Amino acid sequence: MYKITNAKFITSAASKAQFIKPDKPVIAVCGKSNVGKSSFINMLANQNKLARVSKDPGRTRLVNYFDFGDFVLADLPGYGFARVSKEEKAKWARLLERFFAEKNAAHIFALCDLRHDPTEDDKQMISYLYYNVLPFTVIATKADKLSKAAAARSITNIAATFKCGSDNIIAVSSQTRQGLDKVLERIESILR
Repeated sequence: MYKITNAKFITSAASKAQFIKPDKPVIAVCGKSNVGKSSFINMLANQNKLARVSKDPGRTRLVNYFDFGDFVLADLPGYGFARVSKEEKAKWARLLERFFAEKNAAHIFALCDLRHDPTEDDKQMISYLYYNVLPFTVIATKADKLSKAAAARSITNIAATFKCGSDNIIAVSSQTRQGLDKVLERIESILR
């Protein structure tokens, strides 16, 4: 089984000029504000405080890079957060677009909340990934908040909404570590 040991923060980037070009694959993590990106990254790293978790949505405003040993993880700004100015939203959108335009991500983990239908912003992000032929896996967070039956129904709904197979959706919980093995298997296959 693939293991991650000793993940650490590298740097933050506020513009295209600051994006790093590591000599190993980059796996990006994207999702709407408050979907659980930081908790997901901490679960992957097996650390509690690698990525700062905040109760306030919209805390990640830069591209944050972490060294995960065999790969670099890029934590992208959350999208869809209502309580910031239009200018700030536009700045985040440009940063995301420039990041993806660089084609330096080997794979993208697109996070969505398993408890809710995908938002218009989620649909737009997945459409963008399809349109630009960027390989991705949907990570459905907060799986511990639903029964197994409800989670299965939600996965079917998300798969239909995103026009992907249910096997391209991994339900995870940072609380119970559910789905971690499947995510590590996916990472191992990305790195092959």
